Amino acid sequence: MNILIAGDLAPTQSNVNAFIEGHTKSLLGEDMFSIWNAADMRVFNLEVPLTDQENPINKCGPNLITPTSTVNGIKALNPSLIALANNHILDQGVHGLKSTIDILNENRIPFVGAGESLSQASKPYVIEHEGLKIAVYNCAEHEFSIATSEKPGANPFDPLESLDHILEQKSKCDYVIVLYHGGKEHYRYPSPSLQKVCRKMVEKGADLVVCQHSHCVGAYEEYNEATIVYGQGNFIFNELDNEYWNSSVLIDVNIQDKLSVKYIPIVTTQKGICLAKDRDKENILGSFKRRSEEILVEGFIEKEYEAFAKKNSDFYLRRFLGFGNWIIRIDRRIFRGYLLKRKTEQSYLLAVQNYIECESHRELLLMGLVQYRKDEKGR
Repeated sequence: MNILIAGDLAPTQSNVNAFIEGHTKSLLGEDMFSIWNAADMRVFNLEVPLTDQENPINKCGPNLITPTSTVNGIKALNPSLIALANNHILDQGVHGLKSTIDILNENRIPFVGAGESLSQASKPYVIEHEGLKIAVYNCAEHEFSIATSEKPGANPFDPLESLDHILEQKSKCDYVIVLYHGGKEHYRYPSPSLQKVCRKMVEKGADLVVCQHSHCVGAYEEYNEATIVYGQGNFIFNELDNEYWNSSVLIDVNIQDKLSVKYIPIVTTQKGICLAKDRDKENILGSFKRRSEEILVEGFIEKEYEAFAKKNSDFYLRRFLGFGNWIIRIDRRIFRGYLLKRKTEQSYLLAVQNYIECESHRELLLMGLVQYRKDEKGR
């Protein structure tokens, strides 16, 4: 059998009518339409709640929403399974999640990775095909969409629970596929921590780990006879027009005597995607392979991530110091970072590092911030 795994899907202004009308050929293109429908199973991540009632939660970042009628196009894509564990599925609150789940159930579209309780959200989806059992486990990094003991949402990655879930499924199934919604947007390499987490998933029984969420093609790694993909890019999500969002890969999973993986490069079009050809195909697969060779060099991942962190540290520090958007622009463009440098003494930086790095401080800080927000909301 073969399974096609695609990345993030969200109807946008450029193609919402095509979704509503169910025009899948205009979303996929002729060649990709044939490849997509020839697969035994088709899986992708739904990056947006399906609801007609706007009720955005308090969060940083955009609150995505798409009308329920776009399910016509989603259903026409004939998905075998939809992943819901991501950082946007709760953007329109519990109502938005419930609306999404209800619509998927009404249209008999299986899903994994979210639910009305943490126990439901953490359940894997088991595919049974000609005597084979394949578990798909879906989890996400902690943002504003995570299920808790008190509220519905997405299945969180919890190193004290998720690894046991993978281990349990490996004892019951022939293969385990993990869809992990995490990693840094627009970064094409794994962080040292992400690589460690994904390798540990493999050690616990995962045969394939796919990291989504980064909105760009990253790198892959063969580890302990399993495959880890650190970023595959989007599926159909025409929100931005840049070097990251304009290309991606579908993961073609083939299972015969063992699980093997191939990559199908795609590029964005005005309404959706199409199969990459000629130079586009060579560029996508060539750079994908090059990065995958680079991460095997000892020390490369750490060195690359240090440079990336240095480039982005000012953004986080300005936020921690309470700089508003206009102050950030003035400090960067006019004062060339003078205001930030004046505020960030060594003692301040050491305190911030300790509060984030130390587990006890971090746990207390996060709980305190939640309570503070509740108090502010009630005033």
